[in-house]
Amino acid sequence: MLAAGAKGLGRLLTAVGRGRRAEAVLCGCGEPMESRGLKGKELLTILGPVSYARTRFYCGPCQQTRYPGDEELDIVGTSRSPGLRRMMARAGSRSTFKEGRDDLQVYAGIKASAKDVERVAERVGEQMEQWNATERTHLCEPDRPVPPEKPIPLFYISYDGTGVPMTKAELVGRPGKQADGSARTREAKLGCIFTQSGLDEEGNPVRDDDSTSFVGAIEPAGKFGWRLYAEAVRRGLEQAQRVVILVDGAEWIRQLAEFHFPGATQIVDLYHAKQHVSDLCKLLFPHNERQTVRQRLRWWTLLEAGQIGKLIAQAQRHLPAESRAQKQVEGELNYLRRNQERMRYADFRRQGLFVGSGVIEAGCKTVIGQRLKQSGMEWSLRGANAIISLRCMIKSGRLEEYWEARAA
Repeated sequence: MLAAGAKGLGRLLTAVGRGRRAEAVLCGCGEPMESRGLKGKELLTILGPVSYARTRFYCGPCQQTRYPGDEELDIVGTSRSPGLRRMMARAGSRSTFKEGRDDLQVYAGIKASAKDVERVAERVGEQMEQWNATERTHLCEPDRPVPPEKPIPLFYISYDGTGVPMTKAELVGRPGKQADGSARTREAKLGCIFTQSGLDEEGNPVRDDDSTSFVGAIEPAGKFGWRLYAEAVRRGLEQAQRVVILVDGAEWIRQLAEFHFPGATQIVDLYHAKQHVSDLCKLLFPHNERQTVRQRLRWWTLLEAGQIGKLIAQAQRHLPAESRAQKQVEGELNYLRRNQERMRYADFRRQGLFVGSGVIEAGCKTVIGQRLKQSGMEWSLRGANAIISLRCMIKSGRLEEYWEARAA
């Protein structure tokens, strides 16, 4: 049946890209191009190989070649149909390229090498990033008309970073956390947007179904900030009645929030805050496990009540004598002081807000970790960013939108 389908498809394609054209075919230099007859090409499709011939056009002055038929079918520079590229890209985004190769063989009868899956998946990811970049440019235009949309009661923005193992060439000269001071990873920044319209029967906030979208890349914080801002605008930032930033308290994260989303309510993720309090207890009571546990539970209670000043005052009564330990303790206390206004958890809960960044934590694991941080993996910057772009599009439910835009 697949062979019969491929034969039928081949017959349909005989009318594409050949014969006389109503308008002249122009070269990129502006000169009209000459027809140089038909040239064959074996096209790989989800039905199997298809023989395809189309008219070749040539420009004498600049010696460039065009195949209008290839442009119509979206197969310029490739022998794989859009449908096959789509399947290969999805297979390569979900698991290792070898597993993607095997899945294509088992599920669709498509024979491809692991290297083919890698090339296609990364190329599609790069094309998606180019498409997204064009969209971001439009969304960030100051005079862009704002379409009328339904108001959004609560609009959440959350973002974080996670390390991705890289090849040695991508790590030259970069400091890291290994014993010799070198790096093994580079930070991939991931952002997500979701909305909330109400509470459940117990008064807990509920994330709207299918409202989560992701953006991400290995790039400087400043560039990532514009990426995140554009996604927020696309999702309806201007229609949001209240914007909430859920973050972990890192300095670069705070700076991006204040620059791109001034006036938003900032909340430090409760889990990260608890982890800092736990680390503080270990520093203050290093030789007394029972006291460490007891004090941690007490201070977690103060933390959840938003009584950060009281927590800090109590901790200062137990400052260690040793100077190095004092410096570490002061670092934890400064973290609490700096983020005190963002840790009013009891107040935030009374307002029906989320106080945990579980969505972005899960995103770092599912969008990036499950695919790019498997045992033995090492990525080039180009390859990692291509797969991150591809996975963000899939997890955001925008895959159909992208392929429809290509076909338009």
